[in-house]
Amino acid sequence: MKRLLIKNIGLLAGIDHDGKLFLKGKEMAELHTLPDAYLVIENGRFTDYGKMNDCPPSSGTDEVVDAEGGTVLPSWCDSHTHIVYAGSREQEFVDKICGLSYAEIAKRGGGILNSADRLHELSEDELYQQAMKRVDEIIRKGTGCVEIKSGYGLNTEDELKMLRVIRRIKETTRLKVVSTFLGAHAVSREYKGRQEAYVDLIINEMIPAVGADNLAEFIDVFCDTGFFTPEETARILKAGAEYGMRPKIHADELESSGGVEVGVEYKALSVDHLESMTEEEIKILKDSQTMPTALPGTSFFLNLPFALGRKMIDRGLPLTLASDYNPGSTPSGDMKFIVSLGCIKMRLMPAEAINAATLNGACAMGLSNEYGSITRGKVANFFITDRIPSIEFIPYAYTTPIVRRVFLQGEEYV
Repeated sequence: MKRLLIKNIGLLAGIDHDGKLFLKGKEMAELHTLPDAYLVIENGRFTDYGKMNDCPPSSGTDEVVDAEGGTVLPSWCDSHTHIVYAGSREQEFVDKICGLSYAEIAKRGGGILNSADRLHELSEDELYQQAMKRVDEIIRKGTGCVEIKSGYGLNTEDELKMLRVIRRIKETTRLKVVSTFLGAHAVSREYKGRQEAYVDLIINEMIPAVGADNLAEFIDVFCDTGFFTPEETARILKAGAEYGMRPKIHADELESSGGVEVGVEYKALSVDHLESMTEEEIKILKDSQTMPTALPGTSFFLNLPFALGRKMIDRGLPLTLASDYNPGSTPSGDMKFIVSLGCIKMRLMPAEAINAATLNGACAMGLSNEYGSITRGKVANFFITDRIPSIEFIPYAYTTPIVRRVFLQGEEYV
């Protein structure tokens, strides 16, 4: 059993939360901290922490790490990404600058269909190698848990290829990864004008194939204007449930689309985006089993409204922040920047934004019993920052790199 001691921690943050699996309303402002601390990890899990005055002797310890006054936080838990994709889409970035909307680019054959064309031409090994560069990037920026979606295949063979790449990432990195099947990301070119037939393909062919190889924990649908209707979404979610895939819904990105309602009805673990959500949908989410997840990077990149994060918390709801890392609408997985956007654009307090990106992010992946806080018994995914003056400095200094050392399952990531 390997024992690791972290000493001389300036501030140990994100500890305990009294056994709660998520935080909501006023609880989200409670970020438990301990100054001048030590932390003990055994066999890849947190086992003890306390004040440096009470630090146990290093004898019997396999490794001692001096935090040198840096802050220690639980790793970011990014519950919404699309980081398995082929190539980039910077020409569409220029199109957006020239005034085209996300929907207009999609109608011209760009967007998701563009990525699907590129992915079709790429081998599984090439796709894996591209994705691993992004995996390395997000780990170095402090992410320790991540959800990765398919959705750039749009046919059975290519969707399975994506999901096999996600499984390979799970098997070859200490990053905690959960997998989501998103065949209903858009209607493929082959089924243009035949959306009902494409939905049938998802239900009758894709979902059984995904389920047969146990390739996804979750199922997602882009339930929005110009994509999939609430009725189609419900059919797909029912079919996924037969193979044990729990819903996570794209909802209210472009318009208030009915996605929140269908997500709550089918007990989705989360409804994500919410840029166009209304007060009515806040009421629908109240006391539901569904976690509202805001993606402020998408709002920033596409010049969309920001989700009503401040109102959701003030109405007593929980809130998650995630990156939406993808080639078209958010080509960044920097969760520190997402936390900054949560504060600057959604009026969250720093503690609320950090909780939304750690414990609540883990909850939005069904992982908060094991990840998302520095709690005795949880998996030791955490990072050490440079010496910083306060927790508030993290979102305040929105481009300053602060992550100095990263640990996954108690092992330093090099």
